[in-house]
Formats: sequence, structure tokens, C-alpha cells
Amino acid sequence: MQFYQDGFHPGDPRISHPADRVIAPPLKQPLPKRVDVMIVGCGPAGLNLAAQLSKFASISTCIVEQKDDRLLVGQADGIACRTMEMFEAYDFADHIKQEAYWVNETAFWKPDAEQPEQIARSSKIQDVEDDLSEMPHVIINQARVHDAFLEVMRHGSRKIEPHYSRQLLDLTVNHNDADYPVTLTFERLDSQHLGVIETVKAKYVVGCDGARSTVRKSIGRELVGDSINQAWGVMDVLATTDFPDIRLKSAIHSSNEGNMLIIPREGGYMVRLYIELDKLKNNERLSKQNITTDYLIAAANRILQPYTIDVKEIAWWSVYEIGQRLTTAFDDSDETHLPHVFLAGDACHTHSPKAGQGLNTSVNDTWNLGWKLAHVLTGRANTELLKSYSFERQTVAQQLIDFDREFSKMFSAKPKSATNPEGVDPAEFQKYFVQFGRFTAGTAIHYPPSDLVSTGQYQHLAAGQTIGMRFHSAKVTRLADAKPVHLGHSLKADGRWHLIAFAGQQDTMGDQCRINALCDFLQNDTTSPIARVTPKEADLDAIINVQAVFQAKHRDMNVDSVHPLLQPAKGPYGLKDYEKVYSAVCEGKSFYDQRGIDKANGCIILVRPDQYVADILPLDDYKGIKDFFEKVLTTQS
Repeated sequence: MQFYQDGFHPGDPRISHPADRVIAPPLKQPLPKRVDVMIVGCGPAGLNLAAQLSKFASISTCIVEQKDDRLLVGQADGIACRTMEMFEAYDFADHIKQEAYWVNETAFWKPDAEQPEQIARSSKIQDVEDDLSEMPHVIINQARVHDAFLEVMRHGSRKIEPHYSRQLLDLTVNHNDADYPVTLTFERLDSQHLGVIETVKAKYVVGCDGARSTVRKSIGRELVGDSINQAWGVMDVLATTDFPDIRLKSAIHSSNEGNMLIIPREGGYMVRLYIELDKLKNNERLSKQNITTDYLIAAANRILQPYTIDVKEIAWWSVYEIGQRLTTAFDDSDETHLPHVFLAGDACHTHSPKAGQGLNTSVNDTWNLGWKLAHVLTGRANTELLKSYSFERQTVAQQLIDFDREFSKMFSAKPKSATNPEGVDPAEFQKYFVQFGRFTAGTAIHYPPSDLVSTGQYQHLAAGQTIGMRFHSAKVTRLADAKPVHLGHSLKADGRWHLIAFAGQQDTMGDQCRINALCDFLQNDTTSPIARVTPKEADLDAIINVQAVFQAKHRDMNVDSVHPLLQPAKGPYGLKDYEKVYSAVCEGKSFYDQRGIDKANGCIILVRPDQYVADILPLDDYKGIKDFFEKVLTTQS
């Protein structure tokens, strides 16, 4: 898509007239007196959590925001491959892909060897390695991501609309109150209700209220870390230029004028410029009043020599200091109390924006937390499950801080030269960029062993699906309709666990088929996890979704031979679900070859509701299945 050629306007670019892009005015209703989950902050972390919880009609969720309306012009813009995989679980990845800029290559520029006062391109590289993900690395206004989450919230089983113009004044936790232990006090900021105080009691609270989080301060947590005393300016501009790589992500190191990162934006015309400013002294704070857009434009032109850029319009701009800080814990739990208040996003970790990890890490925080809250509130799991959020996500955040500190240091350093031997070799910076490509893509997250992640005794049965890491999708052919589909796209944001059975060489849906034997156990044995955890009135796959992949081509398989568990009757009419059986062969490739599945023996892959591999087991290890789910899911009556 191309847009913004007539100037920047926020909202859906598919709508021709900017005035028509305005969404309904914010909700003016009072806050509820009691709520299961109170989310403070309508950033990406908060909206992602609300979108997940909107899938559960029985969970009352309220989300509040201090600003007076939805975000129109976003700060973050980079969407990692892993985050796009998450968007697919909400069914809006295709919308984002169509509208966004795709980062396919990155260009590296350094001082010209013959004329060091000018820059010259040193190389171009592929931005994302082959087969890292089926999803691209894209750039899009953060506000458009917010709009997508808002749509999911509005259309969920439990419709959720944000309450704007609310400032959190106070939060207290009374552990003696077993029902609604958290009390929050808000002040209304809208002109019609200015100064009105509202009090809400909640079972759980999630603070997604930014680096100055009131929620964090209320539970006695603090951000710990430091700044590297480096200031940067950022601008989204519509401009004309003779710089040849203006539509490529470009990392530019100049000899004496500083460094710059160019990020092309969606629409084909707009571009984001990250511009290095003067290095700050120890304990010096950035004086934003002294930085103007003219100053930033002049700095950009000095860095770009011999090229120039003529800015026609500035859609958004800001200045910031680089710092890496991490909170001491992601919840309010202690040795005697389980958590009732959680922190996510910038409320518990801050870092520079150039590696594009802010939004991506924030949404993955609540992607991890959302299904756990839903499990506890719907009775699927005990409250001890909630302790795993801080355990898993704090380690990830520390890894991000360590990476960002090194990345920012290298990016801000002067290039190595004869007059600056202590500088950074641009080739080393490029090497570091490539080395950590999986980390910046979001696919390197690896949760440690716990009740939710096994120790990996049978990892060899699926070498390409690492236990503790996200399920790595590839294409298969759906049996019933012969449609090529990505297997990972069947793992939706609906809070279900997934048991994916991969057939061995001799498994062909006949009497001796181990897939059929597995399905018999899961459906008919009273000790199976499906029998134990599925409510009597619910669909058979309401809690654990069972799917099967066979090695035979789809035309060599018979739909009539599929086990009833893999074609369950669902809904009030008992309609068959035909979308659970696949051939591993698709478009000349086999899922088994692509993802290292043992062809002789097959296996079972257990996948968590957040798409992370929990365990890998042999096809006939019924005890292993029972033991795993007994640690996680409660028995239903």
C-alpha cells in the first residue's frame, strides 16, 4: 500500500477522508465497583492483555488510561517476526502485513576511505535469516497496532472498551480479603467529571503504566539501572533526498558528525530518522527545550554528507536519553503471599528504542501473563501458576537489557580510524547485528525448565522444536479440504493447550496406528487429561486441542478413517470440526524434514496457550501426558 503522499493523517489509510477515520468518542461511563482484572495503561502491553481476556465471557476486565483518547501517532514502530506470529493468533497479521513496511535488507554506511568527511555504503545484508519465521519484520505506526487490539477487544466474548482520562492515585493490597484484595483509587480528568474520585476493588491488577508507573511505586518495586549518557532525537518525516538507501533500513556511522539510523515507514513515503545528539556529561539530563526540529534536520544533513535531505513535513518527533533499567520483581509476591499485582512493559523494563524491542518485549510480557490469569480466573489452574510470570519474564528482560546496552554502546561510538583507534569498527557492528538477529526477531526467547517447561528428555524426537521456545511453524496440507496452511496458525489466542501428534512411519490411521490408540486414550480413558480437565458441558477440545500430522500425502489419506477425537462434534448442533488432521507434505516439502521430527517414531508436542513448546513425548507415553497436565491443570467437575 502507498499512502501519505498528500501529508500525514492518522488512522486507517484505507479510508480516503481523514475525518472519516475518527473512531467513536471515548467511553464516559463510570468505572465498575468490582472487577476480576484491572489493567492500568492502554499501551501495547495493556491492550494485548485486554484483547486476550476479552476472549473469556466469564472474566470481567477493565482497562484505564490517563490520556483522553486512543493513540493516534505512535512512538514504537518496529514489529518483530515473533510479534507478527502473535498477531496471527488474533487474526490481524495479514492486515498489518498489507499496511506495513517490510524490512527486507539493511544497509551499512561508514566514512569514505578516500574522503572521510563523507559517508559511503559498506554493504547490504538480508535483515532476517531464511526460515527464521513465516512472518516478516515490519514497520508500522504503533497506533495502528493499538487500533487492531481495540478491534479484538470490541468483538470478544466479553466486550471491552477503555476508560480514558483516569489517573491512578492510590493502590493498596489487603491479603486478608480473599475475594477482591486490591483497592484502586482514580481521579477523573475529563472536563465533564473533573476531580471525581472513583474506587475499584479488583482480584488482580496489571500495571502497564509506563516507566513512571504508579502501580510499580505502590507495591514498592523500583527500576534499577543507569544511563549511558547518550542523547538521540527521532523524527517521522515526509522528505525528498538524494540518499540512495532512503527506502532501506540504514545504519550510518559518520566520521565526526555522529551516527544515524534510518527506518523507512509504511506508505512508501514517510521515513523515521534516529539522530545522534551530543554526549551528555555524568548526571546531566537532556534539556529538551534546547532541541528543535531545525536542529535535528541540520544534524541529519551533516551526518548524510555528501547527500542531503529536505524535510517537507514532520509527523512526529521526540528526544530521549538512552538508559537500561529493570525492576526488582515483576509482581508483588513475597515468601508468604501469592501475587495479585503484576507489572508489564515499560513499568518493569526500559531501554533504547533502536533495536526495536520496546513494544515487542512489552506485548510478550502480557502474552505470557494473559492465559495464566485466564486459567486461574476460570478455574483451570491453581493460583500458584501466576508465580511463573515473574520467573519467566524477568530473565527475558535481563537478557534484553544486556543486549541493548552493548548494541547502544556500539551504535553510539565513533567509527574506528587512524585518529580514533579506540572507536568501533563498522564491520564489527554489522557482525554483532547479524549475530543477534534471532534475538531482535523475538525468536530467541527460551523459558527455563519448570512445571510449564520440561527438562527435555525426549527433545531428540523433534530436534527443530526446542522445548521452552516458541513452536516453529511450517506449512502442512489440511486433509479435509487440501488447503496448504501453516500449522502454527492453528494455535490461536484462545487460552487452549495444544497436543500435536506426529505420526511415525507405520502410523496410517489403521487398527495398529498409534495416533488412533492415543486418541482412544485421550477420549475414552477416565484418567486422561481431557476427561479430567474438560467441563462436562464444554466442547471436547475446549481446554486441550488435539491435532494430528501424518507423513503420507493428503491424497493417500482417507477422511473416513479419522478418529472421532480428531473430528469432534462441536456447538449446539454437534457440527464436525474437520480442521485437525494434516499431511506433513506441502508444496514439495515435509514438515518432518523442516522441523526435525523423528520419521520412524513420530512424537507428541505439547504447546502452551502462548505457543511455547512445553514438552515432547513419545506417542505412547500416556503417563507422561497425564503427569504433565496434572502439574498444571485442575480437575473439573
